[in-house]
Amino acid sequence: MRAVVLLSGGLDSYTAAAIAKAQRFTLFALTIHYGQRHAREVESARAVARALGVERHLELEADLRPIGGSSLTSNSSVPHDRDLDAAGIPSTYVPARNTIFLSLALGWAEVLGAHDIVIGVNALDYSGYPDCRPEFIGAFERLANLATRAGVEGGRFRVHTPLIALGKADIVRRGLELGLDYGLTHSCYDPAPDGRPCGTCDSCVLRAKGFNEAGVPDPVLMR
Repeated sequence: MRAVVLLSGGLDSYTAAAIAKAQRFTLFALTIHYGQRHAREVESARAVARALGVERHLELEADLRPIGGSSLTSNSSVPHDRDLDAAGIPSTYVPARNTIFLSLALGWAEVLGAHDIVIGVNALDYSGYPDCRPEFIGAFERLANLATRAGVEGGRFRVHTPLIALGKADIVRRGLELGLDYGLTHSCYDPAPDGRPCGTCDSCVLRAKGFNEAGVPDPVLMR
């Protein structure tokens, strides 16, 4: 079975892809250059794709900087030391990002004859993005089966979200069970020029929480 997996180079997408591989899917990895602030994320995606032994790693340009609306695709400051329990959606939300990414994955899946798409969204330990919720995934899956030739001709697309109900610590534990090298990954929204994580953005804080609760050191911090 073939599956298109959205691969960002982060901890979650690596783990989700590895779970799909363990389920005997042949992986076709898709990484989007969307105008993110740093190249380190894409470099990690390449390293992760090699480690997973994907059938093909496709990198697409979909520059979202002209749209703006996010501190990840503009010169706006990334928030640091934010209260993760605060109401509201943070500035690191990229408008419609997962809708756009899943649409690109769907198009490639249809060409490949694949009916499975894998995305590492998580609805527990995350920053409150609306496009990480089960309701969104269910709605996109319905759209996929209505809006494609493969869908109307009897094929059925499935969007797999193996991490959606897991906390960060559970994700880390699952990845370690699968033998993943998390030293290949990158999660920071606002890294130093040499790529070192800032330690205080939402993503760094959530990652640290996961490793701390799992009782293991983060290999990225041991370099």
